[in-house]
Amino acid sequence: MARCSIMLGIALLPLGTIPAAAQETASARGLPVTGSAPQVCTLAGGELQAGQLVNFNGISGDTLQVTQLLDQQTLAARPASATVSFSAVCNYPHQIRIQSENNGLWPTDGRQTTDAPGFATALPYDANLTWGNSAGQLQMDARIRSNREERIDVDQATAGTVTLRLAILAGESNGGVNAPVLAGVYGDTLRITLEPK
Repeated sequence: MARCSIMLGIALLPLGTIPAAAQETASARGLPVTGSAPQVCTLAGGELQAGQLVNFNGISGDTLQVTQLLDQQTLAARPASATVSFSAVCNYPHQIRIQSENNGLWPTDGRQTTDAPGFATALPYDANLTWGNSAGQLQMDARIRSNREERIDVDQATAGTVTLRLAILAGESNGGVNAPVLAGVYGDTLRITLEPK
């Protein structure tokens, strides 16, 4: 009778002993990284657009100066126009507001105290504004010296250029078309504001 023997190799390990490959376990820990971007709108100083200047000297500081306000023969208002661009960015939905302090060009030097029949004492002008996909217009009619404004909602964050086009029409005044304008210094303050809705 032939004998067959099979040898089985079994290694007995003491309890608590695990092979080296099994001892390597992964350990992970999350580290959140956070930051906050505040709501910010910025508007840089204005620059005249080349070729878009008629009867204006240019910008001196923050002042846009008309070259010749009156026709020297008739003393009626001369036409003038300018396009000014402002670099801007607003990182949230917002509104842009354009505001006239006087509702037209009115005397600023204090010499004009009474009206003179047949003469104009204020000049109207228009301001057209574009910003991103939004546009608006503010018409200063110079009928009553008062604050006037236009608000435009912008439903998204926007970066680029705010473009402002100003226009004084020939002969327009609060004294009628082609009325002579009383002597004096005329002005208005126009404000552009980017702000929350």
